[in-house]
Amino acid sequence: MVLDTTHYNKEHKFIINELVGRPYTLFEAFRIKGIGSSRMIIDEVSNNFKKYLNKVSNINYANIEIRKEGILVYINKGLKNYTWAIPYYQLVIYKTDATSIHAQGNFIRFNMNKMLKENKQFFKKILNEKIKYSKQFSF
Repeated sequence: MVLDTTHYNKEHKFIINELVGRPYTLFEAFRIKGIGSSRMIIDEVSNNFKKYLNKVSNINYANIEIRKEGILVYINKGLKNYTWAIPYYQLVIYKTDATSIHAQGNFIRFNMNKMLKENKQFFKKILNEKIKYSKQFSF
């Protein structure tokens, strides 16, 4: 689900907390050594997400925040901010010639550059959190 989070909205906060869980406390964030990625350049998106990107030749950026039950992908379009909430059970990360995040029939592919290489440990952290979350439901 993609929400316009340019301005504060209690309803959006409630929806995000229901979908991906509450944010980590400051102590928990220190314990897991950070919950946010540095910004990454968006290389390609699915057709449904093209409306959330800049139309001109500007570079599009996104960053990721880890939550207890999922992740939030923040997309910047000029002065507007959009948040894509992805629960862990819908999250799929592919690492090919570039890294891409797939969920809910959509995807974002990040450009393979220095910024993405800096976030390599962060993507490992996301996968570890997803595994921890999935262990709750082992059969």
